[in-house]
Amino acid sequence: MGRSTSSALIGGGIAIVAALAIMPYLLDERFFYHIAILVCFAAIGASSLHLIIRTGHVSLCHAAFIGVGAYVSANVVMKLGFPFVGGLVAGTLAAAGLGLMIGPVILRLTGKYFVLITFLFGEILRMVFVDWQSITGGANGLSGIPAPAPVFAEPKYFYALALLAATACVAVCGRILSSETGRFVNAIRESEQLTECVGVPVIRTKVMIFVIACGFAGFAGALIAHYARYISPPNFGPLESLNLVIMNVIGGMQTLVGPLLGAIFLVLVPEFLRGYVQLQHIMFGVILILVMAFLPAGVVGVKDWVARRMIPHDRRGEQ
Repeated sequence: MGRSTSSALIGGGIAIVAALAIMPYLLDERFFYHIAILVCFAAIGASSLHLIIRTGHVSLCHAAFIGVGAYVSANVVMKLGFPFVGGLVAGTLAAAGLGLMIGPVILRLTGKYFVLITFLFGEILRMVFVDWQSITGGANGLSGIPAPAPVFAEPKYFYALALLAATACVAVCGRILSSETGRFVNAIRESEQLTECVGVPVIRTKVMIFVIACGFAGFAGALIAHYARYISPPNFGPLESLNLVIMNVIGGMQTLVGPLLGAIFLVLVPEFLRGYVQLQHIMFGVILILVMAFLPAGVVGVKDWVARRMIPHDRRGEQ
C-alpha cells in the first residue's frame, strides 16, 4: 500500500496545486493575483530549501540568500543599466557563488551546530544589508526598482511570469531528487559515514545541492525585487528563513509536494486571519505543534495517518 499511497498523494498534491494555479485567472481580481504571486515566490523558496533539508540539514539563512539575489539584481538593473534578464542572472549567480564560498565549510557541521551557524550567517548578511547603504539603501531599503517590462507592472501578467518561474524551479528540484544525485542525497541523510564508505562523494554532493538551492533562492529574490519594486533588510531576516522551514514541516519534508502545500498554507492563512493579527503567531505555533505531534510526515501524510487509525491492528500486517 505504501507505494500506491505515495503515488496517490503526489498525484493529489499536483492536482491541488494545478487547480490553485489557474484559480486567479478564473476570479480575475487584482488581490487574488497578488496572493498567487506570493505563493509562487514562497514555492520557489520552500522547494529550494527542501533540497538542503533532504541532505539532513536545516538552514536558517535561506532568506538571506534571497536577499542577496534581490539586492544584486536591483543594483545591476538600476545602477549598471542592464535589462531585467541580466539582473536575474546576476542575482542567481551571486547567491550561488556565495553558497559555493561557505558551503564547503559549514556543510561539515551537523545538527544543532549547522542550524546555529546558518542562523548567525543570516544575521551577518542582514547586518550587511542594513549597513551597506550605498548598495542596499540601509534600513530605508531600495525603492523605485523597475518592473521586468512595462507589461509586467500589471499583476495579471506578472503572475504568468511568476508561475512559469515557480514551475521551472520545482521541476528542476524534482528532476534532481529523482535522479542518481537524489538517491545519493537520500543516502547521505540516512547515514553519511555509510554513504561515504560505498564511494559517494558526500561533501561534494552536499555542496552541489547547497549551491543549487542558494542559486534558486537568489533567483526568487530577483523576482521579488522587481515585483515589489521595494526591498528592505527585514524582508530577508531569520523569521523569513524560519517561515520557509515551517512550510516544509507543515507540508511534509519527505516529498517535494510538501513544501508546495506548505507554501500555499502559510501564504493563504494570514489572509484569512487578517482581522486577528495579534493571534496569527499563536495560531501558527499551535498548528505547528499539532502537525509535529500527530502528522510527522506533514499534510501529505494525512491519508496514511487516517488509514493507520481505521485499519484494525490485526489487519495492518496484511496491507
